[in-house]
Amino acid sequence: MSQTPENLLYTKEHEWVRVEGKTAQIGITDFAQSELGDIVFVELPEIGATITVGETFGTVESVKTVSDLYAPVSGKVIEVNAQLNDVPEKVNEQPYTDGWMIVVEMDSDPKNLLTASEYQVQISE
Repeated sequence: MSQTPENLLYTKEHEWVRVEGKTAQIGITDFAQSELGDIVFVELPEIGATITVGETFGTVESVKTVSDLYAPVSGKVIEVNAQLNDVPEKVNEQPYTDGWMIVVEMDSDPKNLLTASEYQVQISE
């Protein structure tokens, strides 16, 4: 069973969001990384880029496939996890801590995100 921390919000596309005031740290879920397999490359936006909820903001490449990353919130990218350039497997090893991807300064409150229990129901169907 994959981990689903209670203190995070989730998308149906398997991203997680840690909201702290007006910022949101974003990554992919434990379920998503396990489905993808060994991650070999992560493409993320530049600092200063604007992302829009529901649109792609990057890709994750694994030994099996390439998957788009979908923005769970809208706003400006203020931080990017540069470690993933050299060590993309951090997404597999620690998806909720060292495997985070970007931090966004949100331009509005997040909407339509799932709680941990709602996400667990979705991935168990």
